[in-house]
Amino acid sequence: MKTIIYMVRHAESPFEFGQERTRGLSEEGIAAAKRVARLFTDIDVHYMASSPYTRAKQTIQYIAEHKCLPIVEYEELVERPIKGLDYKAPWDELYEAIRKSFVDKDFALEGGETTRSVQQRSIPIIERILEEQRGNNIVIGTHGNIMTIIMNHYDDKYGFEFWNSTSKPDIYRMTFNQNQLECVERIWK
Repeated sequence: MKTIIYMVRHAESPFEFGQERTRGLSEEGIAAAKRVARLFTDIDVHYMASSPYTRAKQTIQYIAEHKCLPIVEYEELVERPIKGLDYKAPWDELYEAIRKSFVDKDFALEGGETTRSVQQRSIPIIERILEEQRGNNIVIGTHGNIMTIIMNHYDDKYGFEFWNSTSKPDIYRMTFNQNQLECVERIWK
């Protein structure tokens, strides 16, 4: 029995230091979230989950409204901080740290979270959803780093280069047979 998880990476959200949890979508991001919802018009969706971060929930909110489904929030699905949230770092340092974290799964900047620790907190939730929603279509509102880390757990070809190629928003359909990943298709155009 096939189970489908649609990983929906959040749409554009202006960065605001210290507002990781609460920053919402930009006007462009809201328009993109409406386009995301249109892609799901003819897809049966049975369950919706999300990171509790505002931008992830807002990106799938129009799907939830159209399908009359609640969005179940999981703290374990928050974005991976590669550095401590109170530490400012230039983008090139963060970019290099993200690259290194997919090679060395135990690497993170001071106060940050490693790829391995993100998998340890998130994969049990994904596995539970797969068990509880067997045979269903699931939408998960997510973030680029954790989405890639989850996909990397099931197939290590999803690493830094994949993360670096994703867009905001982005959508990947992951097809599972039991809890084994069979294929991944990008459905965002």
